[in-house]
Amino acid sequence: MTSRSIACASLLEGAGYDVRGPRRIRLDGGRIGAIEEMGGETVEGDALFALPALVNAHDHGRPVRSSSFGAGGKPLELWLQYLALLPAVDPYLAAASSLGRGALGGAGAVMVHHTRVQGLTSFPEEAAEVARAARDIGVRIGFAVALKDRNPLVYGPTDDLLALMPEPARSEIARRTAKPPLPVADQLRLVEEAADAAAGDLVDVQFGPTGVQWCSPELLQAIAEASALSGRRVHMHCLETRYQRDWADRHFPNGMIRFLKEIGLLSPRLTLAHCTWARPDELDLIAEAGTTIAVNSGSNLGIRSGIAPVAEMVARGCKVALGLDGLTLNEDDDALCEMRLTNALHRGWGFDSAIDEKRMLRIALAEGRAAVTGSADGGVIRQGEPADLLLLDADALDGDRLVPDLSPADLLFARAGAGHIAELIVAGRTVVRRGRVTGIDHDAVQAELLARFRHGIAENASLRAALPELARAMERHFSAAPCC
Repeated sequence: MTSRSIACASLLEGAGYDVRGPRRIRLDGGRIGAIEEMGGETVEGDALFALPALVNAHDHGRPVRSSSFGAGGKPLELWLQYLALLPAVDPYLAAASSLGRGALGGAGAVMVHHTRVQGLTSFPEEAAEVARAARDIGVRIGFAVALKDRNPLVYGPTDDLLALMPEPARSEIARRTAKPPLPVADQLRLVEEAADAAAGDLVDVQFGPTGVQWCSPELLQAIAEASALSGRRVHMHCLETRYQRDWADRHFPNGMIRFLKEIGLLSPRLTLAHCTWARPDELDLIAEAGTTIAVNSGSNLGIRSGIAPVAEMVARGCKVALGLDGLTLNEDDDALCEMRLTNALHRGWGFDSAIDEKRMLRIALAEGRAAVTGSADGGVIRQGEPADLLLLDADALDGDRLVPDLSPADLLFARAGAGHIAELIVAGRTVVRRGRVTGIDHDAVQAELLARFRHGIAENASLRAALPELARAMERHFSAAPCC
């Protein structure tokens, strides 16, 4: 790997994210070889503001915006069923589309919780194709194999919900949810087969139980034991909606998070996505265990799940990371804007400060790295750290140029977005330059993928016709007491 020198007008240096500059960053072998003061040397070319590449600590690698097929604004429980409208497509195209979009938004590391299996090849082959897309683009990924064995529609018997639906919608939904789950041992074997096929320098394969409400205690226990034995990380949804909160309180009178602790799943190897409805005593257990929480502000707003208690998480000592969940506010995978949204929601009101900007930078840049990559290295600009850098166009960021002493860090939280990205570098390799993914023709991938979706989505007309009836049945189901 070739060495490189990058002259920066300013950068966020070290674990304190202090604004320094001008500085020269020297890259060597995929790592930061040195950071040097430039003295009186003039910065030639573009004025760059350097920060560590952002981390998307919870996502699913979805290839297209969900509002494009009618799922926008639907509550999670219904929104999940809309995803079945999408036909199966080439897994490489699907992953390349999503990961390329994320790279254009500034994410150098992405969790792919692979909950939508295309099924056109064997699962190990599909995992290998996702890994190939990540390598071609140049981003780091966590690949969590989705594991589940209960509650395909609601948090309880499927027949109760189906009884609320008229024909032919009832038969259509029943047909799609009738497939029995794989035995626990077979599900765990899939994880190891995926690791054999896909794991590498940029890919960390993990267990991906979809959530306690979707996994039997037997499956969760088996995952906990396998993770403890192998050291393999675990990535799981947790308490995303109030309906999941109600279900958890009924099924775990001593506490669902305490149950996870008792079976050995709550550990530093675990990442819990969302925790939107977690309570203070549960956050204490999560913090004590060293478990990571990946919060997803735009997603939670977009599918009406709520606003996570991020300030409470931080106050109680939780390790908090930033996730995009494929549902940023503008459905554009802009990690910079997601960081700004999360900061705006949780920094505090008036003169009260709940989370300062340096902690928010750690949430967006550093605390999710181990959750995605399996290693806590990186997330700071410091000698010896991985060369995962996001270079912003400092002149574009301060396009008004009214006063000379504006901090680029302040502008980062005021206005930064994907349009300000000059370059994304991962492991010393340029992944994005000036709005273009360098490793693949992302525009061509998007065009090919959309053409296949437009052709195939018509084949799911019967499901599309059934979904309004499912929506009415779900509303009745979740409005009843008990809600789920």
